Amino acid sequence: MKHPYRIREIAARAGLSHATVDRVLHHRGGVRESTVRVVHQAIADLDRQEQAQSGRPFVIDVVLRTSRRFSAAVRAALDAEAPEFAPVALRIRTHLTDDPVTMLERIGRSRSYGLIVLAPPAPEVADAVARLSVPVVTLNHDLPAGKRIAHVGVDGFDSGATAAYLVERLLADRAGDVLLINGRGEREEGFRSVLPSRRLHTVAGANGAPLRAVLAANPSVRAVYSAGTSGNAAVVAAFAAERRNYDVFVAHGLDRENATLLREHRISAVLHQDLRTDVRHACRAILRAQGVLPGPIRSHPSAVHVITPFNVPPAAF
Repeated sequence: MKHPYRIREIAARAGLSHATVDRVLHHRGGVRESTVRVVHQAIADLDRQEQAQSGRPFVIDVVLRTSRRFSAAVRAALDAEAPEFAPVALRIRTHLTDDPVTMLERIGRSRSYGLIVLAPPAPEVADAVARLSVPVVTLNHDLPAGKRIAHVGVDGFDSGATAAYLVERLLADRAGDVLLINGRGEREEGFRSVLPSRRLHTVAGANGAPLRAVLAANPSVRAVYSAGTSGNAAVVAAFAAERRNYDVFVAHGLDRENATLLREHRISAVLHQDLRTDVRHACRAILRAQGVLPGPIRSHPSAVHVITPFNVPPAAF
């Protein structure tokens, strides 16, 4: 194995004697296989350290099975955080896909230093992650601990349950049904678990005739939960077109549209994920696993932030 390092540098990194490292490098035998692996790992760690100091980028792949809007938000958070790791240079490659297993297999054959994965926790996804030889951090949807090095982000079930709690508390003792838009997966499960006594009317999307039809047929709808992250201005417009009012509107994601609707008091609350903090923890875990940064590798499950018209961050769009 060719390398530019002195024996004493490798020995210090590996925690071995100079003589042992010398025997491994010159193939003199009499050394256990586990010790050989420690020496090779020490050289790989020194390579990564040298790369970080030289400014050559560390490639981190991001595999996302989600909406284009949320994918763009993740990419923006990563682009904003990457300079914070200087002098370590990060190169982010984002992959939006409906087939995460195939994408994970493809990335496994490329030169990648680590992956951030947001995909449903299906067994085939977990198996594909387990076959990778680079560190993997899961975002929002977790996988078994043995198949990834860390987990960051919010829990979808808890987010939906929090939304239901807000809807119920804001409606208080008033009667009324709830319109559930883009409900699917963990968020819908969490939402339904907290509102067993309210009648729910579901709509697959925020635009078009189906939404108007549901509103026209159900005058008892007094609250809205938008489980997705987009299209809420269209929902507000649909109520206006039907000359209907609502008492409560809970949504997800502090984007430009939702920030405007909050300031106009057309949305009661937005459940917001601090993506910059989440991706920062993910990148740190990968770089620590690669020996570039010091410190322990830890998971960082994050809490959902409740934003109302009265605490919209000043810098929010």
